[in-house]
Amino acid sequence: MNTYQARSTALQRFLRAAPVRAIILVICTIWTLPTAGMLVSSFRSANNIRSSGWWTGLVHPFEATQWTIENYSTVLTADGMANAFINSLIITIPSTVIPITIAAFAAYAFAWMKFPGRDLLFIIVVALLVVPLQMALIPIFRLYNDIELGGTFLGTWLAHTGFGLPLAIYLLYNYIAQLPRELFESVFIDGASHFTAFRRLVLPLSIPAIASFAIFQFLWVWNDLLVALVFLGTAPDVAIVTSRLSAMIGTKGEAWHLLTAGAFITMVVPLIVFFALQRYFVRGLLAGSVKG
Repeated sequence: MNTYQARSTALQRFLRAAPVRAIILVICTIWTLPTAGMLVSSFRSANNIRSSGWWTGLVHPFEATQWTIENYSTVLTADGMANAFINSLIITIPSTVIPITIAAFAAYAFAWMKFPGRDLLFIIVVALLVVPLQMALIPIFRLYNDIELGGTFLGTWLAHTGFGLPLAIYLLYNYIAQLPRELFESVFIDGASHFTAFRRLVLPLSIPAIASFAIFQFLWVWNDLLVALVFLGTAPDVAIVTSRLSAMIGTKGEAWHLLTAGAFITMVVPLIVFFALQRYFVRGLLAGSVKG
C-alpha cells in the first residue's frame, strides 16, 4: 500500500509539473532555433541556401552535397577572421584578468580593512555603476591621442578595465563581506597579515563570485564593438572578430553562407567559456544575497 501511495504521489507531482515543463521546453526550443539554423546554414553551400531552407539539410543529413566546410575556410583565410580571432583573444583575456585582479584586492580592502575615506570611496564606486560608458569615450580618446595610446592593445585593456571595475568591485565585495568574521579572527591571531589572509583564505572561498564576474566580463569584452572601434580602430592588423563581422555584413550582405560561418566563429569561444564556468554562475549571482 505504501509503495502504491508513493507511486501515486510521484505521478501526481509529475502531472502537476508537466505544463510548466512543457512551456519551458517550448521556450528553450524557440530560443535555440535561430542558433541551430545558423549552425546548419554555415555548413551549406550558397546555392543550397538560396534554393531551400536550412531545415531541408536535416531532412537528408547524410547527403554529401548538402554540406561543405569551404565557408569556414573562406572566412578564416580570405576575410581575415583567423587574425581577428587571435586579436580578440589578445584583447579579451587581459581585459578580464586585470579588472578581476584589481577588484579582488579592492573588495577585500573595502570589506575587511579600515582606512580613512573607505565609505566615501565605496559610494563613488557604486555610483559609477550608473554612469554610461559612452560619456567617457571622447575624453579618454583625446587623452589616448595625447599620450599615444590610441590604436594599441594596451589602451583597449585599460579602457575595458576601467569600465568593468565598478561592477567587479561591487560583486566581489558583496561576497567577501559575507565571509564569517571568525575565520579572519583566527588567521590574524596566528599572526597572518592581510595579504596572507587574502591569498590563502579569501581567494579560495571567492571562486564562485570571481568566476561569475569572469563570465560577464569575458562575454562583454568579446562581443564589444563600440570600445574596439573607438580605441583600437579597424586596421587589419588589430581588427577583432566583431569588427570583421560588421565589415562582412557591409561587403557580403547577400553571402549568407559566409556570414553564418563568421557569426558562428564569434560564438564558439563565449559558449565554451560559459559552459566551462556554468557551475559557478548561479552561485556567483547569489553572492552576498544570503548571510551566513
